[in-house]
Amino acid sequence: MSKTPIVSAVVSVIAVALAFALNPSPEQHRAKIKEAVAERSPIAGALGMGALAAFASTYHPLGVASYTTVNDRTVSWGAFGMVFFIQPSLDK
Repeated sequence: MSKTPIVSAVVSVIAVALAFALNPSPEQHRAKIKEAVAERSPIAGALGMGALAAFASTYHPLGVASYTTVNDRTVSWGAFGMVFFIQPSLDK
């Protein structure tokens, strides 16, 4: 009997458990938003615009991942302990 399916199942369970455990918190998302706004525009960072955007953000957990929105636009997403800032599009 091959052990490959068992090993695959165990690795999959470990990966899902890690995703749940390392899902970024709302504070991690807000810190990334503040950092990204200050990085993109030092004046906006100095005026606290990043803190304002972070304060207005809404955190949405998905279990293994999460994202934040501001005015119905996704501004960050995260998984496995990492958060990524998304430049909101102006299409809406």
